[in-house]
Amino acid sequence: MQIDLIVIGKTNATYLNTGIDEYIDRLKHYVPFSLKVIPDIKNAKSLSQEQIKVKEGELLLKQVEKSDQLILLDENGKNFSSVEFSKHIQGHLLSGRKRIIYVIGGAYGFSPHVYHRANAKVSLSRMTYSHQMVRLIFVEQLYRAMTILKGEPYHHI
Repeated sequence: MQIDLIVIGKTNATYLNTGIDEYIDRLKHYVPFSLKVIPDIKNAKSLSQEQIKVKEGELLLKQVEKSDQLILLDENGKNFSSVEFSKHIQGHLLSGRKRIIYVIGGAYGFSPHVYHRANAKVSLSRMTYSHQMVRLIFVEQLYRAMTILKGEPYHHI
């Protein structure tokens, strides 16, 4: 199964890119993984927040096939411990689906169309993180989940 992470806008912070690249490289030993960046909306300053969400949603949904499992990283999503998240991943790995897509939305969240298409929502924390930082936190947690499933010592229980 392929796991994709789709994000809105590129990460400008070198230290975050370094960490993201490190965990993506580690993940490749466990599962096919890709990070897809949807460019920021041009002329966004002339648009309302709702218009931005709709435009981002249109670009996002073009990346999704009907058979894909689409999971939004959303503050109102289900919270998991790292072990619970590994079981969540395991369930998807065993589901027979070809691709699962996790999405980190833009600064204003997701459009109603994206929420409607989503199969689930996951929250990384009740705290708020920058959209840039969430990328690193998510890929680290995905790597951690894979090591838990393999019984490797990265995650000490």
